[in-house]
Amino acid sequence: MPLLPIRGPHRSAVIGACVSSLRRAPLLMGLLFGVLGCEGRPPPENPGPANPCPSGTCGGGQVVRPEGSVRIAAFNVHRLFDTVCDSGKCGGSEYEALPTPGVFDAQVGRLASSLTTLDADIVLLSEVETQVGLDALQARLPEFPHAVLGETGGTASVDVAVLSGFPITSVGSHRDRVLTRPDGSTTRFSRELLEVHLDVNGKEVIVFAAHFRSKVDDDPGRRYAEADTTRTIVAQAAARAPKALVVMGGDLNDVPGSAPITAMERDGQLLRVAKDRPDDQTWTYVYSGQKQAIDHLFVANAAGGTYVPGSFRAAREGGGGFGGSDHSAVLADFLPSP
Repeated sequence: MPLLPIRGPHRSAVIGACVSSLRRAPLLMGLLFGVLGCEGRPPPENPGPANPCPSGTCGGGQVVRPEGSVRIAAFNVHRLFDTVCDSGKCGGSEYEALPTPGVFDAQVGRLASSLTTLDADIVLLSEVETQVGLDALQARLPEFPHAVLGETGGTASVDVAVLSGFPITSVGSHRDRVLTRPDGSTTRFSRELLEVHLDVNGKEVIVFAAHFRSKVDDDPGRRYAEADTTRTIVAQAAARAPKALVVMGGDLNDVPGSAPITAMERDGQLLRVAKDRPDDQTWTYVYSGQKQAIDHLFVANAAGGTYVPGSFRAAREGGGGFGGSDHSAVLADFLPSP
């Protein structure tokens, strides 16, 4: 699987320099973002809550973030469609939404305001339709000067993406990988399994953004095949880069103890970082009144980076969603190898 080098930042060098400086000076970050923003813009209207866990809905309090740690989040933004009807069948009961420019801007603004409250360095996104949506979101998040979309090329596809405060050095695709279901039939990933290599202050960090097959018109064998193959791909990446921090996450559409999540945890090569938190604090989605943990973060045990124990959180607002999405965001802190 070839990796595609990134030869320049996705945004201006001025933004990158600003973000780099702010990350070295948290007090300066707060002052600048609170007054002007990194590019001299005023802060967004209707900002999200200062604490993404109101009334203790994240549970358990927050672990002090260690110096040198990297905070990684995963978040299903819920159908971020642009204002162009690609399929010819949009709105109403059709799958492809067709928001007005005003509705689109409001969705992007709410997502961006909430994402800022996470204080994350890297965010793995699900359900971004096109580059237009990712660009609009990134334009409101100057703390993330680097981004990449795992576009599958399908009409009205909802794809994965990565936002990063650190430079992207290469990108890998696994969309064409042949997967094997338990019954021996073959399939492919529902969306891209996006592999992104980052330079985090001179240390290598590798992240995988995933969104497995949903349970709408369910195909559990495909979701199992996605999980089983993802485990192999992530473990192989860790073996090739034993000093790197390797993290995989996203909306995996299944809960701990299910066949797909058990496949991800088989042999202990990948650690599901929420395992050290109580079950009532890790749910991310409500289905038929039941709270379910279907959004996950995993770290590769064979590589050099480590999870900061107790740092996993599910960030929620109100009834359980986040940023206007029906999913909570999940986040945790990690330490790259020395």
